Amino acid sequence: MTALIRPRLTDWTFFVPVLAVVLLALSWGRDLSGITVAVVAAFLAGAVLAAVHHAEVVAHKVGEPYGSLVLAVAVTVIEVALIVTLMISGGEKTQSLARDTVFAAVMITCNGILGLSLLIGALRRRVAMFNPEGTGGALATVATLATLSLVVPNFTARPGPQFSPAQLTFAAVASLALYGLFVMVQTGRHRDYFLSVTSDGSVVDADGDGHADPPSRRTALASLGLLLISLVAVVGLAKTVSPAIEAGVAAANLPPSFVGVVIALLVLLPETLAAARAARRDRVQISLNLALGSAMASIGLTIPAIAVATIWLEGPLLLGLGGTQMTLLALTAVTGVLTVVPGRATVLQGGVHLALFAAFVFLAASP
Repeated sequence: MTALIRPRLTDWTFFVPVLAVVLLALSWGRDLSGITVAVVAAFLAGAVLAAVHHAEVVAHKVGEPYGSLVLAVAVTVIEVALIVTLMISGGEKTQSLARDTVFAAVMITCNGILGLSLLIGALRRRVAMFNPEGTGGALATVATLATLSLVVPNFTARPGPQFSPAQLTFAAVASLALYGLFVMVQTGRHRDYFLSVTSDGSVVDADGDGHADPPSRRTALASLGLLLISLVAVVGLAKTVSPAIEAGVAAANLPPSFVGVVIALLVLLPETLAAARAARRDRVQISLNLALGSAMASIGLTIPAIAVATIWLEGPLLLGLGGTQMTLLALTAVTGVLTVVPGRATVLQGGVHLALFAAFVFLAASP
């Protein structure tokens, strides 16, 4: 833990994010050779690992659930900026980009990250323990946001899976208000609902570590800055290698929309690794905070940002999901409720959510 809270200028966690951002500036908007793509991919992986490291430093300083909130919001803000940039410059082919990205984020977090966390926690302690009050509230918020933003557009009077301007404004305000309310509950009077619990139901210490002292304020601020730099590098380099990803997807005869799934997986990789490491340390609640908090932030911040961006965007904004996607979303919500209510889970629940995640990836590749 000493190395975790004392980053030095010679540490790889310092210079890799900085070099990754420099590489991003040199490679942005250029056609990359095969060797350059390999170098970019290596620095992308390094930036992901650095982001996880610095997120843990910040989380250790501020305690839970603030630590999970920092990583979830930071990743989502940068992801939203990337979506808006692509939609402004992408033309008609990006009309459904927000929908596809948000849905992919929900399925990755609520099934992939959540299922992996439960599986790791259950394999370690036979039963993964978490707080059903906080996790249930988070899941209810995610389900409400996803249905309001991604399902309701299919059933409005407006032709096509889209909102009218007034309906989009309402959805944006409601999404932002619900997310803000959740953050207030999570960090305010019901903060204990989002802290890790032991097998007897008692709450674990808030900093998630009963032995190591928290890092200094200076170290935490340095890690916060490096976390943001790392996340900028992750998202930017993912965008840089996207042409290579598109070429690979086309060569594999996969639908073009699968590119968004691959990029979403790359962008959410820091949170996935952070959640897995928390689960290995018997902090399953922190893993669930990351998973559901990321899904919530993805919807609650993306929809308002896209609503504002429609002032400059031309053409319709397609938000409604298709039949297969709505089925997967409904099954995810129902399964999530049954998983969360007991406050404990075995490898079975983890396996079920991972099976849903595999179904999402398979159906995205073979619609």
